[in-house]
Amino acid sequence: MSTTDLHETLKKQIVQYLNILDFTPEQITNDMPLFGPKGLGLDSIDSLELAVMLEREYNIKLTNPTEARKILVNVDSIAQYIEDCRLKD
Repeated sequence: MSTTDLHETLKKQIVQYLNILDFTPEQITNDMPLFGPKGLGLDSIDSLELAVMLEREYNIKLTNPTEARKILVNVDSIAQYIEDCRLKD
């Protein structure tokens, strides 16, 4: 899967898993913050859902909360982490 495909897939999965009604995958930019008022406005419950999504879809477990905060910043940071994990395997 190319990086562009991964970004598009992640956007669709985020909208689907979190049942986001205010944004479509096409409206989400790769660098849009996932949390806070200037982005998607996700909260701590949503971060848990994102962690579940990463485990189910990509077999990636986020067990360190500090690390998870750095990864779950935007679509770019999640895609980069997935790519890094794939390179390790």
